Amino acid sequence: MARRLTTFSKFLITMIIILGLFFLIRFILNETDLGSKLKEQSQEVTSQTDAGTTAGNSGSSSSTPVGSDDEDVLNVQLVTWGGYAPGLYYNEGAQPNTRSRFYKDYGLKVNFILNDNLETALNAWVADEYDILVQTADAFPLYTAPQEINNYEPKVIMQVDWSRGGDVIIAKRGINSINDLKGKRVAVAEPSPSQTLLITALEAAGLKYSDVEIVASPDPVVAATTFKGPDVDAAVVWSPFHLEALREIAGSKVLVSTKEQSHIIGDIMFAKESYIQQNRDKINAFYEGWMKGVAELYNNESNQQKAAKILGEFLGFPEEDAMGAMMDVRWATHGDNMNFFGLNPSYKGMKGSDLYEKMAREFNRLGQAERIAPPWRNVVNTSAISAANNRLNGPGFMAEGQREFTPASATERTAPALAVKPVTINFATGQYQLTENAKTLIDLQVAEIAKSFGNLRVRIEGNTDNVGSHDMNVQLSQRRARSVADYLIQTYGMDRNRFIIVGNGPDNPVPGCETNATEDCKAKNRRTEFQLIAGAEAQ
Repeated sequence: MARRLTTFSKFLITMIIILGLFFLIRFILNETDLGSKLKEQSQEVTSQTDAGTTAGNSGSSSSTPVGSDDEDVLNVQLVTWGGYAPGLYYNEGAQPNTRSRFYKDYGLKVNFILNDNLETALNAWVADEYDILVQTADAFPLYTAPQEINNYEPKVIMQVDWSRGGDVIIAKRGINSINDLKGKRVAVAEPSPSQTLLITALEAAGLKYSDVEIVASPDPVVAATTFKGPDVDAAVVWSPFHLEALREIAGSKVLVSTKEQSHIIGDIMFAKESYIQQNRDKINAFYEGWMKGVAELYNNESNQQKAAKILGEFLGFPEEDAMGAMMDVRWATHGDNMNFFGLNPSYKGMKGSDLYEKMAREFNRLGQAERIAPPWRNVVNTSAISAANNRLNGPGFMAEGQREFTPASATERTAPALAVKPVTINFATGQYQLTENAKTLIDLQVAEIAKSFGNLRVRIEGNTDNVGSHDMNVQLSQRRARSVADYLIQTYGMDRNRFIIVGNGPDNPVPGCETNATEDCKAKNRRTEFQLIAGAEAQ
């Protein structure tokens, strides 16, 4: 005879069923692909609600893209640039999600926000809506010089990349070298990294910023548009915006880009010192994860394809264009960061301090900064780099080496120069050994140019007056040119094959001093010319 269930029995069975369903649902969420997808969708919806429409918004919008107000989320501003592919790739997109390697490996939620308007981004950073901002090392003095910004103690935490073709000087017909820019009208964004590219290019030709007529532009994109009209002869622009301008202006050309001037525009990220101190684990995890993303992209082409897809979605670019943007940069590895911040004492190349302190002086001299910015050592925090040093080992984390050159061909030895800079290096009569003063002159006027134009050959031509025999002067001028090259090789570790040595003796006097009639002309003819050779391919 069947027995009725008591009320307690019914309650017990109901609880067993509920508990069974609870454990089944938890199993599905935590242990199955379906559960992972459901959680990701839920978290992404929440992130979009909290952060607003972040990916795909730029500073040109009437509203400022804002970060997530979740205190656990690291809000990072980015701009339209291929150098940020490693971080987006490692995060599996722009917004926090459970697929993110930052989240899986470190429990870190990262929210990337596209905002090309640097002024609105800075205001959002001041208001604690963004935690990390992007800039370039050379333009960073514009942030650290004003006291109202410096009060927030902005500190550089990492190098992101070197521009390798992303910044370009284009010129119209008849301008074939940087020296030809003298007296020409040049469109350039002021103040900006475009100025740095132009200033240092002019220095390589022995010219000053005041030797060209500046047509100020609000940004490099507008500079490219201005180039299409009759009002300028050259412009400093961003890739790929230069391509349309070149197509529209017959005879125009790329004069120089950061492919040649390879160590001049270095992108960095910075945060408030107070935020770094209070969120050290987040900053350390962010740096280390980003460096792992860099290593994975360098080690695997399929990872690059994945990164291009994610970058394209973030920027609103076709995947092919995103890949092109990625190819315009050198992503900075952990080893590159060690070099950039001067943590590798054997590194003799271009460092962040070189770029920052040079432009700190320039911006102040040009009246674009009210004072000279604080020293580099006061505006960096390398704790994350140092903390990761023992963990980031292997080929993917190694620094970029010096470019290796094959011996110069006969064509390269006589190739037209992209830039010619006369430098007066005094030698004792009949001698070719460098004095200490001569070495200092090379350090100040030659070494920095050679470092920044790291992908070009250097031709050093020695010249003399007409005192003494012709053959003796030719040999002496060649030895003097070789002394300059040897000093650069030994002091800065440059590739010997990079240098082309020419001794002209008295055969190449400066215009107007062909007869060496005066002591002044003789002094002008006793010169050493430092030349950058266009079109020389490094191996």
